[in-house]
Amino acid sequence: MIRTNPKHGVRADDRNAVTSHVFLALGSNLNDPVAQIRQAIQALASSINAIECAPLYQSKPLGPQDQPDFVNTVISGYTHLNPDALLTALQGIERQQQRVKTQHWGPRTIDIDILFYDDLRLDTPQLTIPHQELFNRSFVTIPLFDLIPDGIMPTGDQLDRNRYDSSTLVRIDT
Repeated sequence: MIRTNPKHGVRADDRNAVTSHVFLALGSNLNDPVAQIRQAIQALASSINAIECAPLYQSKPLGPQDQPDFVNTVISGYTHLNPDALLTALQGIERQQQRVKTQHWGPRTIDIDILFYDDLRLDTPQLTIPHQELFNRSFVTIPLFDLIPDGIMPTGDQLDRNRYDSSTLVRIDT
């Protein structure tokens, strides 16, 4: 059934559920990072409709520097999954792509984080929305500005583009 979400005015494939607008951050620095991100986006299409993807950016690692550079992007789309079910789906994609957590901020095949879920603010042991480090990471905020040029986040927060240093990022044209 195709249904219009009155909150967002968008059409989405909706199987008896209201859709929610989500923003996700994706990052990879192992096993062909660009291919890893593309594979994750293809897998996300089973849970997220009308995916819009920001450009890819290369950045230095946030944590230990003895690892390859990262490739990052942000996507937006609409899902019928609740936040916990979405988190479970994202973790399943990470497992499918052989993500292994060996160290905090260490290398990874894929990392997928929920940045926003509508205008929801959530803080549980499993999940914090908006993502707690979102506003401290240029490799997330710069691609987010590509999707939200006015800088007004779903939560109503106004981001100042001048606060973020894009000189540390290299846009990858694919």
